[in-house]
Amino acid sequence: MPSILLGKTATPDRRAVELAARMGNRHGLVAGATGTGKTVTLMTLAEGFSRIGVPVFIADVKGDVAGLSMPGTPTEKLQARIRALGIDDHSPAASPVVFWDLFGTSGHPVRATASDIGPLLLARMLELNETQTGVLEVAFRMADEQGLLLVDLEDLRAVLARVAEQRKEVSARYGLVSAQSIAAIQRALLRLESEGGHHFFGEPALEIGDLMRTAPDGRGLIGILAAENLVLKPRLYSTFLLWLLSELFEQLPEVGDPDRPRLVFVFDEAHLLFDDAPPALRQRVEQVVRLIRSKGVGVYFCSQFPDDVPGEILGQLGNRVQHALRAFTPRDQKAVRVAAETFVPNPSLDVESLLPRLAIGEALVSTLSADGVPSPVEHTVIAPPRCRMGPVTPAERHDVLAGSPLHGRYDQPLDRESAAEALARRASPPADTPAPGPAPRRGGREGLVETMARQAARTVGSQIGRQIVRGLLGSLLGGRR
Repeated sequence: MPSILLGKTATPDRRAVELAARMGNRHGLVAGATGTGKTVTLMTLAEGFSRIGVPVFIADVKGDVAGLSMPGTPTEKLQARIRALGIDDHSPAASPVVFWDLFGTSGHPVRATASDIGPLLLARMLELNETQTGVLEVAFRMADEQGLLLVDLEDLRAVLARVAEQRKEVSARYGLVSAQSIAAIQRALLRLESEGGHHFFGEPALEIGDLMRTAPDGRGLIGILAAENLVLKPRLYSTFLLWLLSELFEQLPEVGDPDRPRLVFVFDEAHLLFDDAPPALRQRVEQVVRLIRSKGVGVYFCSQFPDDVPGEILGQLGNRVQHALRAFTPRDQKAVRVAAETFVPNPSLDVESLLPRLAIGEALVSTLSADGVPSPVEHTVIAPPRCRMGPVTPAERHDVLAGSPLHGRYDQPLDRESAAEALARRASPPADTPAPGPAPRRGGREGLVETMARQAARTVGSQIGRQIVRGLLGSLLGGRR
């Protein structure tokens, strides 16, 4: 049965500490103070999953996770650590990597339509209050009933303008809609656009299957999201990752307990997901984390303190890697006690006293055994990854992107008729053309014809993509540049 070597015990016998592949979808936590080795542990974990054929998606918050795409340098210090751990088959190697970037500068662009995101997550992204969120839900409902496709921010603005024009009728049907709330949402959209959020809304939209590919040699592709700038916009960062996690949950079929995960999803800076999150959103995260295991997806949270993750979610994380916690403040001291209490006791370890004294690259590790039972905590020296432990150069990143199996698939944006164009056309129809009636309501989030149009658009080359024939629920119109 395949497994991932996390490291060796700090005891003289140097016993292997491994994560059984079939327990990889039982989720996990990597925690510890800044500078204690969390990122290297994440790289070892991602590399290990890739080597057994499991795709990984991980956010690169500091820029050094990109080193997974390059072989490591066998320095004397690294060689000494490998010899001390007694690892015989450790040699420098790069992992198969695909770079992604919401802003489209450091990787393949990641896009989704506004309809895909939905009003609840979009409201969180825009930092709307409860009343404004209700107005946004009304706008989405009206767009759905009138067959208006919400793709980008321009479409949202156009629909909100229509809601403002028909405010009395809309209020009578859906409840009070105030001009002040509409104006607040429009300003929030403008703010999101100025922060670069408009790059995220559009087409071609990300297809989940492209995150679950394997390389020709059987290793899982590691998708690395450039997040150095994205993490400075915590609402956009956390909302995007939550949307992606929700999409995986909704689209993937049940697979029960496979012999290895279908995908491992790593959420770095996990506290950003839960900071100021409303109860409904926390419940959604808890539901997804609890149920996505049976879809074959393992979710791994990374943060400084274990209590950055709410207790109801923390209890579902069966695989734990706890790096040092420095007990300098009352918060730190409490975090040490909490972390110590969450581990299965090991009679030979005083976890609470050991935690603040762990060296860089050491951790307390407890994983689920092959039969699902948590193992007693072990004082572990983490195994170094085979890749480079540091960032890549712009030239190296360019070369990886040029050789990507997704090269050209997402790089050229598409622009087909959606809500903004449809509303403009309805407002001033040609003299010899009758005004179009209401379009049929879409089933679910996306109708059959719309799906066919999207799939057709995604197959068009980058040159033709600027002038594609776009459809809105069966209406065929000429493309525009």
